[in-house]
Amino acid sequence: MGCGLVVQLLDYLTFNQMSLIRAYVRKNSYRKRQSRKRPVREKALSLQFNDFGVDGGSAAKALKPKFDVLSKHVATHTGFEVPHVEMKHLILGALIMKSLGSLLFVFGSSLGAIILVLHQAIATPVLYDFYNYDVDKKEFAQLFVKFTQSLALLGALFFFIGMTSSMPKRSSLPKKKAPKTKTG
Repeated sequence: MGCGLVVQLLDYLTFNQMSLIRAYVRKNSYRKRQSRKRPVREKALSLQFNDFGVDGGSAAKALKPKFDVLSKHVATHTGFEVPHVEMKHLILGALIMKSLGSLLFVFGSSLGAIILVLHQAIATPVLYDFYNYDVDKKEFAQLFVKFTQSLALLGALFFFIGMTSSMPKRSSLPKKKAPKTKTG
């Protein structure tokens, strides 16, 4: 079927027919994605690590200006100058913190949650710098929503840490059995 023929066919379809076609395409594309899920994940992982490269990749290029602005804010408001750090080292540290914290968190460790809290506390103001934009701009709204979502995740991590620390620990000592009463 040629592209021109498809366009002519779409011109003749009514709105209801188009919505049925969209639903059919969505349903089938979901099935196709599920059947191809494993190779796509492997490909995404290989692309992620190939993108890191020698200089930190595209993530380093995107985060460098944001980190510089945050460093200037810290220097002007606190008088403390942030030392020079290469972006590839920051990105590598963030990847290690996020992956190690996530792995430990999945297995129920509060240490993993603490590592993720530390990652969120450091990464959130750098990634979602809504404070650098005017309230009227579109970027402000997008970054502010992501910032608040990150704060919600931070709150959930604190909740997890609080719940795991308040639960009583299991004792390694055997429990004493209550003496049996004689009925007779």
